[in-house]
Amino acid sequence: MRIDVWSDVVCPWCYIGKRRLEQALAESGDTAEIVWHSFQLDPSSTNDDPRDLATRLGEKYGRGREWGLQANAHVTEVAAEVGLEYHLDQAKPVNTVDAHRLLHLAHDLGASGEVPADTQGRLKERLLKAYFTDGLPVGDHATLTELATEVGLPADRVREVLAGTTYTEEVAADQAQALAYGANGVPFFVIDEKYGVSGAHPVEVFKEALSRARGPVTLITAPAAGDDATCGPDGCAL
Repeated sequence: MRIDVWSDVVCPWCYIGKRRLEQALAESGDTAEIVWHSFQLDPSSTNDDPRDLATRLGEKYGRGREWGLQANAHVTEVAAEVGLEYHLDQAKPVNTVDAHRLLHLAHDLGASGEVPADTQGRLKERLLKAYFTDGLPVGDHATLTELATEVGLPADRVREVLAGTTYTEEVAADQAQALAYGANGVPFFVIDEKYGVSGAHPVEVFKEALSRARGPVTLITAPAAGDDATCGPDGCAL
């Protein structure tokens, strides 16, 4: 079984969805090759925005910083339910294109056998933890180099990618493919290119999708409200 996942490394529901999918796989006994695809929530974001995350959220929704703090507290509680520790007060502003470019590098090197096949998955996990738990600037090249080499990517290849524009087109192509599937937000999962799941659904929904991954593409969308939401270009439904 192959599962293609579109997500961003600064999407709180993407990390939660990752854990719920992993739990579903463990409980169902299924094994899967998981391929991580790029989806930038805000390609115009910068690495030097002086505002904290709560302020940025509040201004994005036009509700003020206090609302942003409450939204962060809520998603932090949901994350804790799946064993994740969020410190969103420490989250650094970031443009994620370089993180996504390194994920493409990890996938290619894993496919060629230059690094273990699970290196892309381990890098994805490390980037998410770095942003949500460790408060690291995952748009900073020195930080990205450290994180990428920590999971086994060759330092020279990492520096080469970060110094240029390699994989920029692949990042854009991933985003276009997600939109072609009908995904306007992330996380977005496609199982065996046949069964689509949009949103960080409960474990039972993922287990059902794993068992029904056959026939034409079927899309399970995120509920309009509740914990099982997505993050899109206009923000996260918190």
